[in-house]
Amino acid sequence: MKVTKFTVNPFGENTYVAWDESSREAMIVDPGMMQDHERAVVTGFIDDNNLVMRHVLLTHAHIDHVTSARWMADRYGIEVAGSELDAKLATDLPLQAQHFRLKIDLDVLHIDRPLIDGDVISLGNEPVHVLSTPGHSRGGLVFYAPDSALAFTGDTIFEGSIGRTDLPGGDYDTLIGSIRDKVLTLPLDTLLIPGHGPTTTVANERDFNPYL
Repeated sequence: MKVTKFTVNPFGENTYVAWDESSREAMIVDPGMMQDHERAVVTGFIDDNNLVMRHVLLTHAHIDHVTSARWMADRYGIEVAGSELDAKLATDLPLQAQHFRLKIDLDVLHIDRPLIDGDVISLGNEPVHVLSTPGHSRGGLVFYAPDSALAFTGDTIFEGSIGRTDLPGGDYDTLIGSIRDKVLTLPLDTLLIPGHGPTTTVANERDFNPYL
């Protein structure tokens, strides 16, 4: 699996396009683009590389991660996939925009394809496993690709830090439990690809993350 990162919006959110080299099948994880020029950069990359979009995946439904989810799904004729436990966050997108004083027009977002722990998504011939990691939000998910030894962690864990738990649906103890049970149990060389900031590894966070 190949992965390209686009850092977008005022929150410095990482949007990822990942694809299978042989089939050119692709997915976008957390499309948080808020401006037309950000969308143009991402779609230009997809089109220039002849990628066939198959999935819009949401690690959670906070506004900085989902602003262009419906836009991408409509453009490529695919579904928005995420946890139904974050359905209220998704439908409250206009309220989230008001909370953060964002001057953008948003409709409510509906999750087309509910994902739960243990689901497997195909990208070409490569499986992507869905791990439930609540705590940053009720419906937090991690997308783990064992064949490529990488995991898209959203805001569950960062290099040397963890997701905040003071937003609706957040709970510190739940988040720590999710990280210990679902992230730190992955192979130590697994690359952790977060929603903000640089990549890290399971081994690095197990040994050096002060929250763990």
